[in-house]
Amino acid sequence: MHQLKMARLIEALEVIEHDYEVDFHVPVKPALLDGKGQELLNESYRGLGGQGAYPVLRQLKVPVKVGQHLLIYDDANHFNRYRQTTLKSELYRVFQFSWHSGYLRMCRSHERECLLSGLQERVWNGPPLASNCFGAAEEPGELTGNGSPGWKLNAYNDLQYDLIARLQGYRLIRIPAYENLMIAGRLQRIDKLLLQPNEATLQALGSWLVRKMD
Repeated sequence: MHQLKMARLIEALEVIEHDYEVDFHVPVKPALLDGKGQELLNESYRGLGGQGAYPVLRQLKVPVKVGQHLLIYDDANHFNRYRQTTLKSELYRVFQFSWHSGYLRMCRSHERECLLSGLQERVWNGPPLASNCFGAAEEPGELTGNGSPGWKLNAYNDLQYDLIARLQGYRLIRIPAYENLMIAGRLQRIDKLLLQPNEATLQALGSWLVRKMD
């Protein structure tokens, strides 16, 4: 479903005839993290209960690039208490992100939807790295104790994307599933609009994406 919705966003850019690149990879330059960047990563990693040395991504995999803008669609699995923890870290005081306050609010109000979608083993437990970093998972849905290492790794990686993209000269545009767009005279959620958009909806979505990049 995530891939389908991302494909719809790409289709919206096509409809308005806007240039873009797909499946763009940003190799991470470790030297840019020296000093303050390392401190910011370490703070967030420890805040999630990370054990041992904090991991660093080797590259950012971005579905769509428009100029110096990187577009990422965040589904329900990105809105929970662990992402809220990373969003309260010093990174977001050092750098400004236009979507930051909205994401904090959505993490508080939409965790139940994350619980509905994020209990699959591959999401809740995550890859082997997740338990290596954050310890063994509790039973799916149990957020007391050690909770979900998969969710924690996802939240930490989201923060890495925010930091690394900024340090390497890109502007990261996050598109939350829960954002509302005015279509046909009423507010509609993006995740619903992307299911079966008609031509007019795609046109509106494309124009909306371009405004986000202004």
